[in-house]
Amino acid sequence: MTVAYPIARAWLSTGGTGAQNYDEFADDAEITEIIAANPASALAVEMPHRAPGSVGRPFLDCLPDAVARLRAAKDDGHYVPAGDVVVLYRITAPDGARAYGLWCMVATDQISTSADEPGAVIRNEDVFVEKVRERVALAEATKHLLSPVLLLQTAQGEALHTALAQAVAEAGSPAVVDTDPAGRAHEIWAVGAGAIRDRLLALAGGGELVVADGNHRSLAAQTAGYPRFLAVVTTPESVAIQPYNRLVAELTAPLDALELEPLTGPVGVPAAGGRVHLYTRGGAWSATLPRVAEAGVVDNLDHALVERRLFAETLGLEPGDKRITYVGGDYPAEWLRGEVDAGRAELAVLVAPVTVDDFVAVNLARQKMPRKSTWFTPKARAGLVVAQLD
Repeated sequence: MTVAYPIARAWLSTGGTGAQNYDEFADDAEITEIIAANPASALAVEMPHRAPGSVGRPFLDCLPDAVARLRAAKDDGHYVPAGDVVVLYRITAPDGARAYGLWCMVATDQISTSADEPGAVIRNEDVFVEKVRERVALAEATKHLLSPVLLLQTAQGEALHTALAQAVAEAGSPAVVDTDPAGRAHEIWAVGAGAIRDRLLALAGGGELVVADGNHRSLAAQTAGYPRFLAVVTTPESVAIQPYNRLVAELTAPLDALELEPLTGPVGVPAAGGRVHLYTRGGAWSATLPRVAEAGVVDNLDHALVERRLFAETLGLEPGDKRITYVGGDYPAEWLRGEVDAGRAELAVLVAPVTVDDFVAVNLARQKMPRKSTWFTPKARAGLVVAQLD
């Protein structure tokens, strides 16, 4: 049995449409700059309210622009149609490291968010409701899915990795090569009906799948009632977990209620969990956030402690407060320090990345990770493969 299926009506990029996913940016101005430089970018469809000339307009008011941009991209030849396919995916880093994945559709009714909810797709992270509503509205307006949910195959990862590498080696020239800002080359190949496609689907969807990126997108598919959602199924060998830090625009209370130790020299991400690093224009500290002895793994993760001990108890902020910016691992520590030094934020919170052991333990227990706690790399690019919903 598999929970992975071909894409009935796919649109494959011919170039120029690939983009970081809409939620990978720490500064909305970056999105506007990317759209200005490349109006064919998938971001122009996914974030229409950030396009030049639309900044400041409500998201819902800009949806007609998103529909028009996607139609124009098709008419201008930036996409070509393909039916009943899966799509091989290879990402090659500048150092030669390679990651593999399979673009396909996955059964929405297989999503599980708790131990008593059956399903092969484990969604493991709390979400922001407003973001889910926006994704639903975008999909309903455009009738397409542009960003995939990144799923980690936990049961057959090694076999899937080998099969994908072999299929790519035999596939010839890619349909498109898209290079991201980090210099990674993203390549895709369509695979139609036949033994290769069937074997890849069996491996990709034949074991428990953990959402590595795209919790909001998977919930949006459920909320909208779509029977399947667009996914890239990848392998443990293909990904790593990087830090997921925070910027706070306003210090609403002093930090001296915490257990602080001064830091000297450049402030970076802690080498291991148990402490977080705090950086302000007035100084930098290492902080221990008290754990609860009787609590489980999730409540004592550093990211959960930051939400509870630092944001809620010390600063009086909810995790969804607009003064908090979640900054993924593509942004180094010096970038966060620079935001504080420039006055665009008052506090940088640097958190050690979640360990793979903790991530697996939480998922096997069917518990939820704290919001924005796992930044998997490399990310699947949006806009390379688009699924038409009808």
